[in-house]
Amino acid sequence: MSVSSAALDQSICAPLPVLGRDVTVPLVTGGEVTYAALDYAASAPALQRVWDDVAAYAPYYGSVHRGAGYLSQLSTDLFENARRTVAEFLDCRDGDQVVFTRSTTDSLNLLAAALPADCQVFVFETEHHASLLPWTNAQVTYLNAPRTPSQAVETLERALADRDPYGPALVCVTGASNVTGELWPVRELAAAAHAHGARIVLDAAQLAPHHPVSVQDLDVDWVAFSGHKLYAPFGSGVLAGRADWLRAAEPYLAGGGASRKVSRREDGGVDVEWHESAARHEAGSPNVIGAYSIASACKALTEAGFDTLVAREQYLIEKVRAGLAEVPEVRILSLFGDDAPRVGVISFVVDGWNSSHFAAALSAEYGIGVRDGLFCAHPLVRTLLGSAPQTQGECGAPEAAPGEKSLNAIRVSFGAGTPDEHVERFVNAVKELVTVGAQWNYRTEDGRCVPDTSA
Repeated sequence: MSVSSAALDQSICAPLPVLGRDVTVPLVTGGEVTYAALDYAASAPALQRVWDDVAAYAPYYGSVHRGAGYLSQLSTDLFENARRTVAEFLDCRDGDQVVFTRSTTDSLNLLAAALPADCQVFVFETEHHASLLPWTNAQVTYLNAPRTPSQAVETLERALADRDPYGPALVCVTGASNVTGELWPVRELAAAAHAHGARIVLDAAQLAPHHPVSVQDLDVDWVAFSGHKLYAPFGSGVLAGRADWLRAAEPYLAGGGASRKVSRREDGGVDVEWHESAARHEAGSPNVIGAYSIASACKALTEAGFDTLVAREQYLIEKVRAGLAEVPEVRILSLFGDDAPRVGVISFVVDGWNSSHFAAALSAEYGIGVRDGLFCAHPLVRTLLGSAPQTQGECGAPEAAPGEKSLNAIRVSFGAGTPDEHVERFVNAVKELVTVGAQWNYRTEDGRCVPDTSA
């Protein structure tokens, strides 16, 4: 459904306050401009509310789970309350565990380490590397990129029907693509997985900041996401879901906190009894502030209301897509087509432009921060660009000079903190660069296109 600016109540749907909204950056052409952060898919700016909550807690920082003092007890309560807040945010089932990790990548590597023996893993080539690569100790089936949501379900069903039905199996799927922003049919894929005796883990790194994620409604077994994409600072992430495989696995890290009891044997060795709770995979002193910041972000998004946030983001998506559609040289990348529901992530290429050169000009001449490259989803981007999906490429820009063709793309991404002016400036900048060209000379340095300031 289209959301016009007239229909959108800006007093209700104003962008949420985020850090950096008033930061100015220099332009290579002279002067300064307020920075337009349009790289939310990589790291979203922290919500001001989250930063304020963390600042208020910081003086009370103390050791967790180990100290008898007041600050330690306070920090322990805060840490465990954060776990409960995340469980509520994700609508977890009774008995599900919430494990705090460093990131989505860390969460999925934890789950990979906890897989039962002889587990088969099914993953689409369209995944981010965080969910494409961790399954090194399993039998992995990589599925070709589907071109419709129904084809995704059919592809998975065929692959699962051909597997050994008696062994454990896991399906890994994204909720929203970090390249195209398109929503995947998670509920239908979960039903297909369970019908064939498999479990499913949802990579919600790009979904959770934009849409509500319910473990129960989607019927997924695990969810993984990162704090830095959910408007929370610091290196923190979450793996939430069924406890049995996690309890049966060796601790992800061995050390204090994961161990319940350690004793010496008569033969000189050591016996260890590991925790069966989430602590089993949280050895060492935890990132309390990171966990607290995630919980604060969960509360802030819930209180803002996802219906409101989704409506405003859809308005911004339509504004960007409509603006880019007016530039014939621009091709938006898509798996499922123009009508597919999506979050605020849009990747595109511009005829006649090296993508690194275009992104560098947006930054240097307009103060707009976007991403260029393969977005840690190399097989998918290669497929969308029409090259062989197995073609190797580096994260970030390739060794291509301005004006040379490059097999990478440009990504613009936004969310709850993005003002209208930022996307309007972006659209106008794209039109001007395509029509007039860059105002500055650029050169390649360490694999990146940068303004040439040698003259």
